Amino acid sequence: MEQVFGRVAVFAVALMAATACLGLWIGDLHGQTDPAVLRWATVHRLSGVLAALLVVLVNSMAVTYFIGTGRWCREVAETYGLDEGFDRRSRRLKRRAFPLAMVGMLAVVGIVALGGAADPASGRPGTAAWVTPHLVGALGLMGAIAWCFMAQIPGIRRQHELVGEVLAAVREIRVARGLDVEPVPGATD
Repeated sequence: MEQVFGRVAVFAVALMAATACLGLWIGDLHGQTDPAVLRWATVHRLSGVLAALLVVLVNSMAVTYFIGTGRWCREVAETYGLDEGFDRRSRRLKRRAFPLAMVGMLAVVGIVALGGAADPASGRPGTAAWVTPHLVGALGLMGAIAWCFMAQIPGIRRQHELVGEVLAAVREIRVARGLDVEPVPGATD
């Protein structure tokens, strides 16, 4: 999961950066009438929407991973009478990851809201005053999103290690009881 999360997170940050570069290249759209520039503005908006959806997806992957593996740890620990420490560690990791995921999702909502406020195509008066806040906010919040992604990776790694520890404990119990055990991939008996 760590590798998949990391790769998709890097892609999301790269897409946000490309969207920001496109916005900087286009410049201020207020008073712009060139159809080619306006088409690029549409590309900027659509790539921003795609980047926002991808940021939400990446954070949702982390949340889903911790919910699923956390429940699995609890149920396996209860079924096999394992130490409650497994469940406590899993819950602690999940509680650390959730705020990071929420900050990442709310940050991208902030970028989109600022972009919408600055968009002259909305037809609202006063959109020109929001161009600089959108630029500064987008750059700052993109940094926050990237930081949230990076801060989630160690927790995902520790959760994966915890799942491995639970599997090892279950394997020991099953061997001790003479029950069937799945062969460990790559291990030789």
